[in-house]
Amino acid sequence: MSREVDLLVRVQDALVDRPGVIPAATVLSHFGEHALGWFALAGAGAAVDSGRRRQWLALGASAFTSHAASVVIKRIVRRTRPHDGRIRVGVGTPSRLSFPSSHATSTTAALVSLADLSGSKLPLVGVPVMMLSRMVLGVHYPTDTLAGAVLGATTAKVITAIERKSA
Repeated sequence: MSREVDLLVRVQDALVDRPGVIPAATVLSHFGEHALGWFALAGAGAAVDSGRRRQWLALGASAFTSHAASVVIKRIVRRTRPHDGRIRVGVGTPSRLSFPSSHATSTTAALVSLADLSGSKLPLVGVPVMMLSRMVLGVHYPTDTLAGAVLGATTAKVITAIERKSA
């Protein structure tokens, strides 16, 4: 664990004091809380893009399913959030459990779905941004965010495949 703590400290040392980093990470934290921002995006997309309503709803289903799965895994694994004295915590959290990062999970699910829906890889740029934001805020270890991203991507691919088969 100490190597991972050291890596987290290095990430924070490199980024925390840069102008705008903490405010941006905090906005991402609020947007991703319980996947609510992704649900709002999916709902708005479904409302205004009737031709691809099913795909927008699948995006929401991916965010929801992946978030729910991450919460179940957190309760099984029970890894506590970073608590080393060198780590600066920049935001409150609804639980003390960290593995996997639910923010990284639902964000990856939503953005993989959005990349598929849009036909562009550009949304995927947001995945490492959310992962880093969780470390900058001191609430996740790197492996928490990596595991969340893998879970989110897998969930999105499964939900997209189900949506396509049922179309």
